[in-house]
Amino acid sequence: MMQLATCTIGWEFEVERGPDWLIIKIHPNGHSYYDNPEFADRIWQILTNHFVYRLVLEMDEVDILPSHLMGQLVMLQKRVLQNDGALRICHLRPRCQDALRLTRLDGILPNYDTLEDAIRARSVLKPR
Repeated sequence: MMQLATCTIGWEFEVERGPDWLIIKIHPNGHSYYDNPEFADRIWQILTNHFVYRLVLEMDEVDILPSHLMGQLVMLQKRVLQNDGALRICHLRPRCQDALRLTRLDGILPNYDTLEDAIRARSVLKPR
């Protein structure tokens, strides 16, 4: 079942619940989407409302991945891991993949080419 959740500034989240995973498609909404301090908090709220801590973020509509947004993703990753969950990203654009690689965050924020690959991946990262 698809559900649309809106963040107050800059984001819309399309939520789909699978048997073991929550899949959230990220839709930037407005010019200041990359600078929204409540990104991680809003996604965390969605996870806790569903009682699911295994998450795939579909990010094919995200054009840039500035440091603030990467920080929000790292904060979300830590929360998820503290609850024995998993966070995976799929469909990340090449420019955003490069940003993760340059900041050496690609090792803790795994990106997959497809949603199926993200769900099927066996490795679960532990916090450093």
